[in-house]
Amino acid sequence: MTPSARLSAAIALLDQILSGDPAERALTRWARASRFAGSKDRAAVRDIVFDTLRRKRSLAHLAGGMTGRGLVLARQFSEGGALDQLFGDFRFAPEAVSEAERARLENPGMAADPVRLDYPDFLDKELKRSLGDALPEVMKAMQSRAPVDLRVNTLKTGLEEAQNYLARDLIFTEMVDGVRNALRITENPRKLNGSLAYRYGFVELQDVSSQLVGQLSGAKPGMKVLDYCAGGGGKTLALAAEMDGQGEIFAHDANPLRMKDLPERARRAGADIQIISPDHIEQITDCDLVFVDAPCSGSGAWRRNPDSKWRLGQARLDDLVKLQREILIKAGDRVASGGKIAYATCSLFKCENSDQIDWFLEQYPEWTRETSQSLSPITGGDGFFISVLKKNVL
Repeated sequence: MTPSARLSAAIALLDQILSGDPAERALTRWARASRFAGSKDRAAVRDIVFDTLRRKRSLAHLAGGMTGRGLVLARQFSEGGALDQLFGDFRFAPEAVSEAERARLENPGMAADPVRLDYPDFLDKELKRSLGDALPEVMKAMQSRAPVDLRVNTLKTGLEEAQNYLARDLIFTEMVDGVRNALRITENPRKLNGSLAYRYGFVELQDVSSQLVGQLSGAKPGMKVLDYCAGGGGKTLALAAEMDGQGEIFAHDANPLRMKDLPERARRAGADIQIISPDHIEQITDCDLVFVDAPCSGSGAWRRNPDSKWRLGQARLDDLVKLQREILIKAGDRVASGGKIAYATCSLFKCENSDQIDWFLEQYPEWTRETSQSLSPITGGDGFFISVLKKNVL
């Protein structure tokens, strides 16, 4: 595919997404129907679509309308692309840029914060309450692509050996300051799944903030640990590494299908993890630590999943806040006297983070807060929050 043909494909896909199709579904359907598109073409079109969705409102303002063409045109203009070489009367190219379109791009006018910084209007008050003066810097970070980070699996190897194995497959990395056992890919991230280091379980894909949350949870060798909302198990594996393979670690999720790949991932990582179904969770009690990676808005990871930013509504956020409180209560029942809950979200919002901890401590005075920390995209990782609570000995 030519660069112009890739833009045409992205325009058609964005029109489908703007009409209501989830981005991943639209991209998957397009890839299956477009046998002519090679792997590089599919990756390039995907990048255009996701880069555009990250800045959907600001690009629409620049273009003067919310259409696939307008968004892609504004993206190319904002990045200094040669519009006349990409849009015009040649094969598979989008229609040439009109004088009216060009004039709008050059004089878009002023935009309000939610438009300029790309977030929904209903979140304006909550984001400003939660982020304060850091709002512009955080949201501008969300307008760019996230880095690709790896966690070195210390159950099997060390940083230097993992880097050497990755380099054999031409995947080059650098260490991340302040995050032990973390590597950031600097070249060829798309080669990772086929690499020896990945197949041998030496590394796992995991954002550095997510890694820090695992390290701050307080999991230690010899503990009895329950990952209450395990999902795909990325943090379960990180907790197992923190425990150095010593102790007991259980993985549970309200939807067991989310954990379907965890047994194979644990085997590859050399981690002994016991999968617990919802029917048997009542049997897991007296834990030293219950880790709660709570279902949340995902606002801290918007640059990885920008479509979710635009699909979030107030009703869904209210439901999540209610669910998080229910989960905190249930998790507390699994903790031994003197044990701890580590509550985490990949959210920027106080209503999902510190507000939830304040509510829980007010309702259950036998618990105390040991630590709370917010991690910001400004420092390079996703936005995360973690609070460690202790159940006092009565």
